[in-house]
Amino acid sequence: MTNDFFALVDCNNFYVSCQRVFDPRLEGKPVVVLSNNDGCVIARSNEAKALNIPMGAPAFKCKTFFERNKVRVFSSNYTLYGDMSSRVMTTLGYFCPDMEIYSIDESFLFFRSTDPAKLMDLGRAIQKTVLIWTGIPVSVGFARTKTLAKLANRLAKKNPDGNGICVLDTHDQIHQGLSMTPVGDIWGIGRRYETFLRSKRIQTALDLVAMPQSWVQKHLTITGLHTVLELGQIPCIPLEQAPPPPGSLVCSRSFGTGVSDLASLQEALATYVVRAGEKLRRKKLTAGCVHVFLATNRFRPEPQYARSACLTLMPATSYTPDIQTKARAILEKIYSPGYTFQKVGVMLTDLTPSSNRQRSFFAPSPQEQSRQHNLMKVMDTINKQYGNTTVTLASAGLGHKKWHMRRKFLSKRYTTSWAELAEVS
Repeated sequence: MTNDFFALVDCNNFYVSCQRVFDPRLEGKPVVVLSNNDGCVIARSNEAKALNIPMGAPAFKCKTFFERNKVRVFSSNYTLYGDMSSRVMTTLGYFCPDMEIYSIDESFLFFRSTDPAKLMDLGRAIQKTVLIWTGIPVSVGFARTKTLAKLANRLAKKNPDGNGICVLDTHDQIHQGLSMTPVGDIWGIGRRYETFLRSKRIQTALDLVAMPQSWVQKHLTITGLHTVLELGQIPCIPLEQAPPPPGSLVCSRSFGTGVSDLASLQEALATYVVRAGEKLRRKKLTAGCVHVFLATNRFRPEPQYARSACLTLMPATSYTPDIQTKARAILEKIYSPGYTFQKVGVMLTDLTPSSNRQRSFFAPSPQEQSRQHNLMKVMDTINKQYGNTTVTLASAGLGHKKWHMRRKFLSKRYTTSWAELAEVS
């Protein structure tokens, strides 16, 4: 067996930690972060967890509880979180070139030919460096497979004596770790499989590993078998350093207040089209089809309406004005007056790498393509430096709109806006 190890590095209470980096007064205090439109709790500090505040708790139901227990509440600040995530991932890249960014706050690292006796020191070095360079605390789990590394990271968070680091390598370490892990907490085991396994008296990861592989494949498919093999230190899930391009790209938000008029819906849609176009170009993709969807709030006792439609983009493009022309036409087609809408959005599909774009009879001239490319490049550069709405489409409107998300408790964009830099006194 080679001494190759996966590490799963996970930021602790990431959204809360981002807030604390720029406001040290929050240390030791119960803190929660709310979802879009300040709807429900999506992140909690350890102090908030100690108050038994559940994930997904509706904010309006907890208002009195928050006030009574002096819980600090923040709206989601995705601009801040995205930038801090980028800083953490860049820092991790200094430790290992073989890295898979798994989510906004998690990353797999792959260390080749590493002495198992040095893993704890390596974990401490990762923790210390990330904390000093970014201010974000992390937990680290080491193992010979990605599934075991995930499990090790979970144990690192659960065990205060481990100082946020866990190594699963020896037989005893793995046996104990599997016995302590409920079957529903295994990476790759969803709720449906958890219910099925518990009905078969399979309660822990150790119970699952003890099952015959033929039984596992029959009931959990080949994917489940790979999970079980990984729990037995047999690598089956490779590192995805360059994940395949997404099949679709969606931009949408629920409105802060309901919207009935077409003009406001057009402004909101244009805003989302601008964001979608920027994401396309950042990923070096073009879209061949644009979908627009529109819906009322199905939880309200009022007339309901939901529609969607699509149009082909010919040729495939990432040029925002062309996408907006199609999207606006779709919205005008599916809109119906007399309803209060909760959401409008755009989805781009038939995504292909920009470098693979085929020549088309309908394509603009090379000179026009060059002009479009340069225009979007300038637009993206300005928005990256000065904020993502500095340059936008006129059809997106100006100023604050009633359909904008409710973000009553929004913190500053400390790292991406010159006007909102942290102040030192």
